[in-house]
Amino acid sequence: MKEIHNFTIIDRQQRGEHYFSLVLKHGGHMQPIAPGQFVEVLIEDEPRVMLRRPISVHDVDPEAGTLSLLIQIVGNGTRRLSLLQVGDHLNLVYPLGHGFTTDLPAGSRALLVGGGAGIAPLLHLAKELKAKDVQCTILLGGRTASLIPVCDEFLPYGTLCLTTDDGSLGHKGLVVSHPAFAESYDMVYTCGPTPMMKAVARSAAERGLRCEVSLENMMACGVGACLCCVTDTDQGHRCVCKDGPVFDISTLKKWYQC
Repeated sequence: MKEIHNFTIIDRQQRGEHYFSLVLKHGGHMQPIAPGQFVEVLIEDEPRVMLRRPISVHDVDPEAGTLSLLIQIVGNGTRRLSLLQVGDHLNLVYPLGHGFTTDLPAGSRALLVGGGAGIAPLLHLAKELKAKDVQCTILLGGRTASLIPVCDEFLPYGTLCLTTDDGSLGHKGLVVSHPAFAESYDMVYTCGPTPMMKAVARSAAERGLRCEVSLENMMACGVGACLCCVTDTDQGHRCVCKDGPVFDISTLKKWYQC
């Protein structure tokens, strides 16, 4: 069930030069949020931003009634959000979209691959998989060390592997070149820049591994009304905001072959 609600910011942390995180408290009964779902954030007091901004949910604490957002500063909207402080309010439409598949049998092995801002939804996913006794390998990559935030948050939930293009952190090279990527898994999940996700999906397909991707198409409304985020699937055009953002690669028509 979708809801529009004013959340209160109870914590704000700068995560290096390019990222910041917000912990938001509902104050009432918060709707359940599945890993991979997102929110649409109202950007107030910024005349250059007319539409809400879609942002992945980084973490959820149902008992405390809080959710966390990990946000990369990339434009006027996110720059305005970066100025918010504890005690301010943030209006969200949530929970939106279709999330990751998490009903894996206990003892399964999962690979979670994230890059850049695509790291954000993987923490909530890793926590849920661990609670179901799924063994997680978490592979995070970026061009350089400053573009891989919050690594330590993943340590309790699986084996953490890091890659950077310039070798400033972890393995030098792309995520698909990391030794952990060559192992066998029951499921591969990935979120991040499209070229990275396509490389991950292509390799998974070649090895016969099931793989889900969280697409980053431009989304305006978040509810499938504006049709600006459609992608081609084996069931026709589907809205990434409503039918995704998570899709099994087997349903995406030649997506990772482009």
